[in-house]
Amino acid sequence: MKNIVVLLDFQLVLLYYSLLHEGLDPNAFRCQDKNIDILRGNRKVWLLTRSEVQSGGGRGNSRTPASTESATNRRMKIQNKKKADRSPKPNVTLRSVAERVGLTASTVSAVLNNSSASHSVPEHTKNRILAAAHELNYRPNFFARSLRVKRTYTIGVIVAEIGDAYGSVVISGMERYLREQGFFFLTVAHRHDKTLLATYSTMLLERGVEGFITVDTLLTEQPPLPTVAVAGHRRIKSVTNIVLDHRRAASLALKHLIDLGHDKIAFMKGSPLSADSGDRWNAICDVAAELGIAMRPELIVQLEGDDPTPNLGYPFAKQLLARKQPFTALFAYNDISAIGSIHAFLEAGLRVPDDLSVVGFDDIQNSAYISPPLTTVRQPMKKMGETAARTLLDRIEGQTKYVTEIAIEPELVVRRSTARPNGCK
Repeated sequence: MKNIVVLLDFQLVLLYYSLLHEGLDPNAFRCQDKNIDILRGNRKVWLLTRSEVQSGGGRGNSRTPASTESATNRRMKIQNKKKADRSPKPNVTLRSVAERVGLTASTVSAVLNNSSASHSVPEHTKNRILAAAHELNYRPNFFARSLRVKRTYTIGVIVAEIGDAYGSVVISGMERYLREQGFFFLTVAHRHDKTLLATYSTMLLERGVEGFITVDTLLTEQPPLPTVAVAGHRRIKSVTNIVLDHRRAASLALKHLIDLGHDKIAFMKGSPLSADSGDRWNAICDVAAELGIAMRPELIVQLEGDDPTPNLGYPFAKQLLARKQPFTALFAYNDISAIGSIHAFLEAGLRVPDDLSVVGFDDIQNSAYISPPLTTVRQPMKKMGETAARTLLDRIEGQTKYVTEIAIEPELVVRRSTARPNGCK
């Protein structure tokens, strides 16, 4: 029974402390001694109501109404200050900047948007406007601007894969240029699915893009908007193709192997899913015929699928070895397939380049860091992306005439995956 009474007393103390804590009244702490007596055996309990705690009630309390009001006011001031800190600050508008510099909103708008009307504004006035916008932390309202000029400043980018070694570098080049010009872009990946390609194209249109840039994508019909195709080869109305000079690329690679003394050369033909595959292969065949290089069917393999990893070339390099036909060099379709091929050759106990030379195509970032570093035909992929972005924006702005094709020159990068064949050293 005694334990029950003590437990009840203790709960009453907790209740009192909770009420006291809500009031935060320093004078009320005088009642603590009485509650401590409860735990020491004194069973007489004085319960204070919440109103008594807040008003300083209880025995021996000398608190005045004025001091209670003062504490309440302090709490209210603190709460009001917190609310004021949380309240949203007014947006800085174009009119705010105009009022700061004492100019019309139209003049300020012309300068901040770098429109043609700003050309007549003196340089010192432009600097004043830009300084005021910076001081006020002005941020233009994108939606208001879009409604006013009926534009979205957005481009749709259509790629086969996001993050592959080729497309990612091309996108890097276009992103930098678009950002500098104040444009945004939306990216979709169709993974060589025609239905997905059509669906994504429609979605981009519905989101108001002003043009398309495609990368490694086979187009079959005229797009509804100005379009630039990186690695595009089909002549389609309204599409500007950014293409590498594949004939020049084939000549650089094959002449390099011939100069080293190779005449038994194996070839990897690109997958039909790749936009470059057909044109590159035709260029290789033409150049090989001109140079007198025999293209033996038993030394040609056709890549399949769209694997963006070295596994693209690995199984087909093993297939070449399984045919037991001698060759001293391989001209791979791209760097990814070349890297997979080197792995297959090393697994078979062959040394690169002592037993087999390997030439890639693209010059992706990893090609310089594999073992051995890869000899390859360089596509200036970042430049191709930037050229695509500049060409599209010039067409949208009406600053250039439509052209069907822009050719990009390749470059041979000689590293340590090629050497003279055994017996020719």
